[in-house]
Amino acid sequence: MTAFLDTNLLIYAQSADPKGEVARQAILDGGVISVLVVNEFSSVLRRKFRLDCHAVAGAVADLRTALDPVRPVGIDTWTAAIDLARQHRFSFYDSLILASALEAGCNTLLTEDLQAGRRIDGLTIVNPFDR
Repeated sequence: MTAFLDTNLLIYAQSADPKGEVARQAILDGGVISVLVVNEFSSVLRRKFRLDCHAVAGAVADLRTALDPVRPVGIDTWTAAIDLARQHRFSFYDSLILASALEAGCNTLLTEDLQAGRRIDGLTIVNPFDR
């Protein structure tokens, strides 16, 4: 199983929330993230966790060590996201996550933000906190 990890897992992994242990294990199990996920993660760490840039850079470095190389988000990803948003009525940013996961060849998207069990073009949405 090649999993794409949504930003919410990375955020929970940084928190004392009970979901944190599940999120940390998902990261240790490996997977894929995109530049979009890194950007969202960094923004939340700065804004909500009030971490300085040095701490954010350290957290991102840890992710880069644990996970596959960070995937770019280019115009082809954007185009696929627009098509997904139009077809499935997802928000643009959810569609961008889906498009990134599909582009990376993942078969699973780990997220709590979308309908668990739904399949889109061979990608299965899994809520890791429902286990």
